[in-house]
Amino acid sequence: MKTPKFDHCVLSVSSWERSDYFYENVLGAERVPLGNHWAYRFGHEQLHVHGPGHEGGTNPRIADSWKGGDLCFSWPGSIEDAIAHLALHRIPIEVGPVKRIGCRGEGRSVYFRDPDGSLLEFISYANDL
Repeated sequence: MKTPKFDHCVLSVSSWERSDYFYENVLGAERVPLGNHWAYRFGHEQLHVHGPGHEGGTNPRIADSWKGGDLCFSWPGSIEDAIAHLALHRIPIEVGPVKRIGCRGEGRSVYFRDPDGSLLEFISYANDL
């Protein structure tokens, strides 16, 4: 059996402007057209978002009440670099750094939240354990 690969994840947002800043500047995403709204692309992975004026198709969510979601991004350097990057953007770390197992094995992670309260994680596989 072939192993499925990450295609996209969906999160709800309450403000397009805040989300654009966060995902483009803090996480380095490219905003790409997606029908009558957009998605944030990270190389070959994509994050779809539902929010004001576009609550989604088959499973709409109300942005103000839905705080679900947990999305992990592989950080391309040391966990200390990830911490410094978050500090630069005044994003508080909720947990970490802690050892975690991700799709590439053991790494070190920090957990933080996006502007709408969704839990996000940076995991570093750099040889700094």
